[in-house]
Amino acid sequence: MKYYIIAGESSGDLHGANLIRELAKQQGSDVQFRVVGGDRMEQASQQKAVLHVRDMSFMGFVEVLLNLKSILKNLKIVKKDLLAYRPDALVLIDFPGFNLKIASFAKQHNIKVFYYISPKVWAWNTGRVKKIKRIVDHMFCILPFEVDFYKHWNMHVDYVGNPLLDAVTLHHPDTTFKARYGLEGKKIIALLPGSRKMEISKLLPEMVKLAKLFPGHQFVIAGAPNLNTHFYRQFLDNDNIPLVFGQTYDLLQHAEAAVVASGTATLETALLNVPQVVVYKANALSIAIGRMVIKVDYISLVNLIMNKEIVKELIQKEANHHTIAEELDQLLNNKAYREEMLAQYKSLHERMGLPGASTKVAQYILRYLQQGTPKRVSH
Repeated sequence: MKYYIIAGESSGDLHGANLIRELAKQQGSDVQFRVVGGDRMEQASQQKAVLHVRDMSFMGFVEVLLNLKSILKNLKIVKKDLLAYRPDALVLIDFPGFNLKIASFAKQHNIKVFYYISPKVWAWNTGRVKKIKRIVDHMFCILPFEVDFYKHWNMHVDYVGNPLLDAVTLHHPDTTFKARYGLEGKKIIALLPGSRKMEISKLLPEMVKLAKLFPGHQFVIAGAPNLNTHFYRQFLDNDNIPLVFGQTYDLLQHAEAAVVASGTATLETALLNVPQVVVYKANALSIAIGRMVIKVDYISLVNLIMNKEIVKELIQKEANHHTIAEELDQLLNNKAYREEMLAQYKSLHERMGLPGASTKVAQYILRYLQQGTPKRVSH
């Protein structure tokens, strides 16, 4: 069985790697992979990626336009390689701007298309569901409310649970973490500025200013695996703020609180029971366009899943070190405020269900390939 798996950013790379391991586990040696992804997918598949996530991840309307030439080049490379490889199944992981174009191309060439982690069509441009029904053979959803959303459009999908539950459950804590980085003294505040250069360049300068406002704490930055130390150092001004790569979960497990860029990391932080403040900055025009077309009340996955404000969201001008510090002070020093957030996290855990998403997706894919793809219209 031959699989072609595409993830365009760091979070998708993690889920893609776990899926590859499950498909290999369930099929034994009779399986081959070709990947577009990051270091984790390369390691899991033992194959060099056709394209690496570091060359693909652009976020925001303006940023996409500025990098359109690179995006079109990447699409051309993947389309050509997909036809040359001719997989039994194409598995697309999130990253809809790119992946829906590949899905349409694959469908034209009679390649089975499975989509893992639905595009956020419930947030904006809901009309894309009609296109998805035409070009995707089966959709696997990771957010509970997505099943009802697709049902409204007469589309059957499978809810598989959230793969972050797998990642958090399978993580083995590094007991030497604090000693290795000399962090045994002060309590830790984790800084998670995102995985894209654009968001890091806008958020990290505000985050590092917090260190002088909380001298009793040690701030630590979680570095994105697709970037290097040199990129981060330009924002640090020789501040005594350690930078760790590949150990975000270990950092969070030792943190008293966290400042987190909106994205997958907000949910990971909640699942690890770390009180947090969510921040986000982007190109002003991108934000303005987004506010006109996006139809949801929140930007963080924690608040979206719970459908109410569990964690504070600071966007654009509000995402400055003074405002962040006010919220951080509440998380650290207001016992009732902190305990309420942790109680809401417990409800979030219950709503998310049990781990096993990667296993379920692998089982569904195998079943549908063996039995034929089910009808996409629910009755």
